[in-house]
Amino acid sequence: MLPDFVDALGDGLYTIDTGFGRPRFDAAYLIVDDGHAAFVDTGTNHAVPRLLQTLAALAIPVHAVDWVIPTHVHLDHAGGAGLLMRSLPRARLAVHPRGERHMVDPSALYAGASVVYGEEQMARDYGVPVGVDPARIATTADGMTLPLGRRPLEFIDTPGHARHHHCIWDERTRTWFTGDTFGLGYPELVNGNGQWVTPTSAPVQFDPEPLKASVSRLLARAPAALCVTHFGRVPDAPHLGPLLHSQIDEMAAIGHRLRHADDRHRRLCDAMRAMYEHRLAEHGFSDVEQMLALLADDVEINAQGLGSWLDRTA
Repeated sequence: MLPDFVDALGDGLYTIDTGFGRPRFDAAYLIVDDGHAAFVDTGTNHAVPRLLQTLAALAIPVHAVDWVIPTHVHLDHAGGAGLLMRSLPRARLAVHPRGERHMVDPSALYAGASVVYGEEQMARDYGVPVGVDPARIATTADGMTLPLGRRPLEFIDTPGHARHHHCIWDERTRTWFTGDTFGLGYPELVNGNGQWVTPTSAPVQFDPEPLKASVSRLLARAPAALCVTHFGRVPDAPHLGPLLHSQIDEMAAIGHRLRHADDRHRRLCDAMRAMYEHRLAEHGFSDVEQMLALLADDVEINAQGLGSWLDRTA
């Protein structure tokens, strides 16, 4: 029997709730094919017991895991990778080349996140990440494939949320594993009009035009589904492209308008909140205030990311 934090998606795909933040907020994915397995994203150190428990529940031995694949090296996606690798004797880490050094030595990544979140929250929510032996790391390139049993996994470079971001294509199920490139699709943000998604500009490498191009590349495959880290499988993705593109444009316009504003961060937060309020109502949510409460942390984090982008492009 699968633990209650695991959802079987079929065709050898599993969603694992890592327990980070709140229930069904942060996902890792397990792909299984012909006696071989790979994790896509890992969550934080605190998620590692859940990932290993999932293997045990599926009777998959640890030596059957070939790959650990962070979509990018932000700690809610890759913070547990080093610790997980210690329990997977044959696994290699497949990481974007811009993220490799952070997987070998995550100290700078941890220090940078500590500036954003504070030491107390970092210890509580993340734990201190562990480095990966460089000999166990493979860097990816745009268009390359890696074998998983009889199942090829294809990688494409998807900058915009972060320059160290790649997405993974599973041709078997016509599914993209999108990390944060296709934004946030929380389970609570679904109503009779379907899933609502929104971009994430978390610090510090948000870049609107590359992000729009990356989203377009994903949708050009006409995927059957997207597996987003925050959170879960999003079906019927193509119709969400205009929603995501228009919000990226609106976020950029907000940034340009407030670039030189007094008390800029507060005003960016106010503008992000107003954007969400309008967009959620437009999607048909009747409980907009409840949805805004759900997105409160995203307002703060996205405003920080917009500020970083404005400072970098000054």
